[in-house]
Amino acid sequence: MITPLLRMVTCHWTARRIQRYLDADPSAPLTPGEVARLESHLAICERCTRLGEEHQVLRRALSHWPGRALPDEEAVARLRSFVDELMS
Repeated sequence: MITPLLRMVTCHWTARRIQRYLDADPSAPLTPGEVARLESHLAICERCTRLGEEHQVLRRALSHWPGRALPDEEAVARLRSFVDELMS
């Protein structure tokens, strides 16, 4: 009973820190002890390892996403024409 409970608590702890670990976020760094604990858990927990892989896949997908969509040039032209008519 203790082992499943301990694993559940460790998985929860890992899930709350895995993004910071993968990003190596300098604004919220993990301590060396936290990194060691997280890495040792990932070495034995298939579920948390999959979670880390999912985060990495999502991160790669988002890195290819453009920062913002460019407006449709025809729509901008129609809008400018409409505003010009209002102003005259």
